Amino acid sequence: MKIAVLGGGSWGTALAHLLAGKGEDVRLWVRDPAVVEGVNRDHENPRYLKGLHLHEALRATCDAGEALEGADILLSVVPCQQTRTVLRSLRPRLKTGMVVVSASKGIETDGLRTVGEMVEEELAGLAPRYAVISGPSFAAEVVAGMPTAVVLGCADRDLGGTLREVFSTPTFRTYSCTDVRGVELGGAVKNVIAIAAGLSDGLGFGSNARAGLITRGLAEMGRLGVALGARGSTFMGLSGLGDLVLTCTGDLSRNRQVGLRLAEGQGLDAIVAGMGMVAEGVKTTEAVYELAQREGVDLPITQAMYAVLHDGRDPRDMVQELMTRELREE
Repeated sequence: MKIAVLGGGSWGTALAHLLAGKGEDVRLWVRDPAVVEGVNRDHENPRYLKGLHLHEALRATCDAGEALEGADILLSVVPCQQTRTVLRSLRPRLKTGMVVVSASKGIETDGLRTVGEMVEEELAGLAPRYAVISGPSFAAEVVAGMPTAVVLGCADRDLGGTLREVFSTPTFRTYSCTDVRGVELGGAVKNVIAIAAGLSDGLGFGSNARAGLITRGLAEMGRLGVALGARGSTFMGLSGLGDLVLTCTGDLSRNRQVGLRLAEGQGLDAIVAGMGMVAEGVKTTEAVYELAQREGVDLPITQAMYAVLHDGRDPRDMVQELMTRELREE
């Protein structure tokens, strides 16, 4: 099977490495020639996964046409906010009925669309067969061969079962689920809560506060998801609770790092500029906040994080507001 992987960041590279190790014909599309050279010559992504050996069969290219030629599956791992532009530019090269799998996490700020909705809009008329892969999965650990479990959301149960087999290895276990909306929203909203958890830890609020944020963050995720047509049970799975716990507690989490650096007094612009990788939670906070306003869903943690990130509010003041809200049943 030939698979075109769009996006040579840490997660795109990790999935391409995984698939190449299974014997799939994988082409990784990357815009940075230095990364292409590193993957092809040194079997390493020098920018995002320096020091980790990639499978020798993995080939990278800056030529989108070369990556897409004859591809059976398009695996999109470009940042969420760039997805629409990339899909639009590549549309003339895509065949009708192509399988499109997203491994990006986030919600578009302009149109408040999930990646699946962007695929449907931008590839209208090509009848794309869509799926999304998500769950608790740090890229470096996947490349290192550490045990990882994820979920693949696909409305077509048969296609989901096929893709589940494609992406599974002895160290990378893939479950399937027909609730595409739930899988996508879990992967997006958890990044908002992860920034809050990093901020809480950075301010020294302790383990009790982190556990409370994770639990109430899960409740927010479920409320918004159900309002948007997802199944509540999906958020108790890998793309919800699983990814939420990992991203809120693991120091490899870029969104958690944003929160930690905010607690140190760094400005948001400086944090984003200095990370070298995309922390989707910054933009996603804005999108989730606007979705909640549109749908009339109460998301107090998200609202607090929006106030901190986009209104310049003092995080300590927002904690006080959260802790003194009207008491109610859980």
